Amino acid sequence: MLDHLAFESPKPARIAGAKEDWELVIGMEVHAQVSSNAKLFSGASTRFGAEPNSNVAFVDAAMPGMLPVINDYCVEQAVRTGLGLRAEINLWSAFDRKNYFYPDLPQGYQISQLYHPIVGEGEVIVDMGPGVARRVRIERIHLEQDAGKSIHDMDPAMSFVDLNRTGVALMEIVSRPDIRGPEEAAAYVQKLRQILRYLGTCDGNMQEGSLRADVNVSVCRPGAYERYMETQDFSHLGTRCEIKNMNSLRFIQAAIDHEARRQIALLEDGGAVVQETRLYDPDKGETRSMRSKEEAHDYRYFPCPDLLPLEIEQDWVDAIKAGLPELPDEKKARFVKDFGLSEYDAGVLTADVEAAHYFERVAEGRDGKLAANWVINELFGRLKKEGHDITESPVDPDQLGGIIALIQNGEISGKIAKDLFEIVFTEGGDPAVIVVERGMKQVTDTGAIEAAVDEVIAANPAQVEKAKANPKLAGWFVGQVMKATGGKANPKAVNEIVAKKLGL
Repeated sequence: MLDHLAFESPKPARIAGAKEDWELVIGMEVHAQVSSNAKLFSGASTRFGAEPNSNVAFVDAAMPGMLPVINDYCVEQAVRTGLGLRAEINLWSAFDRKNYFYPDLPQGYQISQLYHPIVGEGEVIVDMGPGVARRVRIERIHLEQDAGKSIHDMDPAMSFVDLNRTGVALMEIVSRPDIRGPEEAAAYVQKLRQILRYLGTCDGNMQEGSLRADVNVSVCRPGAYERYMETQDFSHLGTRCEIKNMNSLRFIQAAIDHEARRQIALLEDGGAVVQETRLYDPDKGETRSMRSKEEAHDYRYFPCPDLLPLEIEQDWVDAIKAGLPELPDEKKARFVKDFGLSEYDAGVLTADVEAAHYFERVAEGRDGKLAANWVINELFGRLKKEGHDITESPVDPDQLGGIIALIQNGEISGKIAKDLFEIVFTEGGDPAVIVVERGMKQVTDTGAIEAAVDEVIAANPAQVEKAKANPKLAGWFVGQVMKATGGKANPKAVNEIVAKKLGL
């Protein structure tokens, strides 16, 4: 499945501007909102954009006597995610209470899984270039409930609390510190988001907060990472700082770059890095201290007394595994094999699950390379220009497939196809019907084409002599014939007849 990939060993990311050599080490905790219509422990809706405090059940608001009831679909989604990341599924897991006070946390604690997560060790394969990949190890995935949202910009003297997110199911996906640079960190989150969207376990909408990342950054001397890999002793990696709630790939890169430079400057000036939680300010392009980094004992974790341990059956896990969809790496490899696509084109088409499905419908029973060319260059290019994504395309797969079928059947030329695409994009309609109604069908009558070639040759004797001396100039005649026929002449026939008439 991944035989075509060459796996790179982690390489140090040298930090420009530093006085000495340093290596950058990054671990990530990605919070992915589970795709579910109901919350983790209540039946309240998870719909985004609802009126503030309208998606709140009594248990979400921590009303006295209200007890949580596990949403088994959220458990299923977590298991599905673990299987998609080639991870170990723990048949026995348990929930803990993580105690802290914040206005948007009504209970005064968060129900989470610290000691016994539902998913164990897995991996994410990160594409780092054509045929080259990096393996990032997943330490665990645990289920937990989200907190609410504090709103500070509605009144100069007051803050408001919206509890709509309170109790929404999250999967916290914790990586090992295997990521070595800002670009690789962004590529990891992008690949993880891609897999989750293929699985249907998280919509990955970072703008809406469905996918957020906490980034742990540390710097160390060259060779320290290798010693960590040999011993699994974190002390080799230097003191880490955590940058909270990153919801943009671009900001993740910028925050890591700034934090690495900040830590190096401290160390090179004889100071020390303090373990803490920091926030990234995109306006200033810098991180700033939020609070000292808490340890597990600071949260007074203890088993949640309201929830029994979670026990699942292996047969149930096996049934979920059997129903997994084709994932990005497998789909990309199949596109290369079945449609003869390049690694690059297959990567573009499988980057988004909706785009991959769209392409497959277009290419069904047709020339795969031609279909890929039209989807990537014509459709994607036009959608990007218009500011739309594939789900908003005014041209559906059957319409684009119809255009490609007309090209393959020789009924229209490539030039006419582009004109036809523009009509379908702006006006809609059946491509085959449009071609007939608007007289766009390609001229394949060799007699008519030959007459057009004769006219062009007769009108340009000087150009004929040049073409006979330099056969490359025959293309000029082809262009003139295509122009004279309104682009409707069959290009292959025109080329053949021009060459014959000029004796080339």
